[in-house]
Amino acid sequence: MSIKFRNPENVPMPAAGYSNLAIIPANRRLLVLAGQIGNVMSGDILDGIEAQYHQALDNINSIVLSEGGTFKDVARITIFLTEKPDNALIKESNKQYFSEQPPAMSWIYVSELFHPDVKVEIEAIAAVN
Repeated sequence: MSIKFRNPENVPMPAAGYSNLAIIPANRRLLVLAGQIGNVMSGDILDGIEAQYHQALDNINSIVLSEGGTFKDVARITIFLTEKPDNALIKESNKQYFSEQPPAMSWIYVSELFHPDVKVEIEAIAAVN
């Protein structure tokens, strides 16, 4: 059984491309991921918030894959940003990963993250078979 994403009729529709609710079946293993940033295997942090956003999603995907899941198993993400990104580029990254139904999602703008070069950090919760 897969995760079901819903937008109940008794609440307003999401203001952007996300789901209001993720229903996780009882037979799934819950993965709670640490915040992922836009760094690559060498440890280098990519330049630009859009590149960091895309790489953070790549890192989340790699972690979920390592546990036998796919990005469809991601139920929720929380995105921390230090500046406003180019929405068109963010939508392109989201289309690549959230091809069917986007997960439950929150965007939070913060004054800074743990390192001055880090512009985005994404936490995720996934539920895999």
